Amino acid sequence: MTYVITEPCIGVKDASCVEVCPVDCIHSDDNAPSYYINPDECIDCGACEPVCPVSAIFPEDAVPDEWKHFVETNAAYYKS
Repeated sequence: MTYVITEPCIGVKDASCVEVCPVDCIHSDDNAPSYYINPDECIDCGACEPVCPVSAIFPEDAVPDEWKHFVETNAAYYKS
């Protein structure tokens, strides 16, 4: 399991999650609308979830139904 960043991050891109990640697995770029968690590097520590100011981060198995597509969106960011 990994953590997933969902819709509330879009347009906000607060870097609080990046600052607390112990394995530096949360990334973005100037053209991306949000941050993304690398599913291959995430150690499932959960440090990112409580610091997100817009409650956009969920464990993969707890992503709300309306945002389930963000599981693949996060993974796809690292495949390109």
